[in-house]
Amino acid sequence: MSEKKPEPKLIEEIFERLENIISSLESGDIPLDKSLTLFEEGMTLAESCRSHLNAAEQRVQELMKDKGGLIEEEGES
Repeated sequence: MSEKKPEPKLIEEIFERLENIISSLESGDIPLDKSLTLFEEGMTLAESCRSHLNAAEQRVQELMKDKGGLIEEEGES
């Protein structure tokens, strides 16, 4: 049974893993099956990263509203 690395929790860990995946894919020294597996993992991590960033953005907006700050929504001018 192969050991599976625990999924990164911190966004910094996600970025680090994504950088490693990109380096491996760019090297061209890995078999196609492994490349596809890494690509799939990278896509999953990218989605996780997007979720982290969206949650952080939402939290900042909530904090700004709580402090009476004005938040200009996208598309408003």
